Amino acid sequence: MACNRAPAGPDVAALVSQLKSADPEARGKASLAIIPVGEPAVPGLVEMLKSEDPQYRATAASTLFGMGAKARAAVPALAEALSDPGPEMRASVAMALESIGPDAAPAVPALVRALKDREGLVRQRAAIALGSIGPGAREALPALNEASRVDLVRPAAEEAIRKITTPR
Repeated sequence: MACNRAPAGPDVAALVSQLKSADPEARGKASLAIIPVGEPAVPGLVEMLKSEDPQYRATAASTLFGMGAKARAAVPALAEALSDPGPEMRASVAMALESIGPDAAPAVPALVRALKDREGLVRQRAAIALGSIGPGAREALPALNEASRVDLVRPAAEEAIRKITTPR
């Protein structure tokens, strides 16, 4: 007797566990396997974002980046992670928010704070993320205008202003 059930999807818990592997290749393979899973994997990745282990946090941020808009449920945790002590992590978090796009609008206040980060790359990535949010980031315009005065951030801030203020 044939069974008419849909094939089982990937074991999300096992994949999240593999994301915590000490082996970088295993982490990379798990990340690539979990990205298409999307929303069902987000809770496990949010938990990793809050880990004491910086490698777990970085792996979670890069995996969420790969998910794009499917990671929208992680926006509050990503906004919180913009205050991570590691500048590379803060930049990765801004990139994850950028990939989520307009659904990352709840993170606008945290991204505005990131425009004043001591690290230029974080400021630049925050401006790019605000631009990807588009008109939903209108409240960021004063901070983007200020950020556009800094050489490193100027192109990203000017592009973000254009994306926020130009109707689609």
